[in-house]
Amino acid sequence: MKRHLNTLVALAFSLASGLIFGVGLILAGMANPAKVLAFLDLAGAWDPSLALVMGGAIVIGLIAFSIAKKRHLSYLGLAIQLPTSRVVDKRLILGGLVFGIGWGLVGICPAPAFVLLGIGSMKGAIFVITMIIGMGIYELLERYKKSTKH
Repeated sequence: MKRHLNTLVALAFSLASGLIFGVGLILAGMANPAKVLAFLDLAGAWDPSLALVMGGAIVIGLIAFSIAKKRHLSYLGLAIQLPTSRVVDKRLILGGLVFGIGWGLVGICPAPAFVLLGIGSMKGAIFVITMIIGMGIYELLERYKKSTKH
């Protein structure tokens, strides 16, 4: 019974965190592709305001991860699973480049895309659909690679 209660509480906190995150993206302007593109336009009409948003997120993330690294269980008693790899390889660099190019072309990344989808934006819907297709292609390629190794 306690495990089910912890799971429900964790889901409620996840929902609340997602809603707060989405509202924060909207308030900060990060769900507005035009504002994001203005931030990325260093040679033109650069809008540095999103740097403050990103800086604030990095500070909060550093604090949260430093606390989480010292714990084995969350405050709800669930296992904490943090990434352990520190390897910077070709796949990570290539993935980061593709992500950055896509972000720079349309001014949308995954979290704001879901916010845009939630408010009925066609741009958000197209982005999410193509993101899911890209994830599917990745999975197919990974399965193909594994099947050819054996």
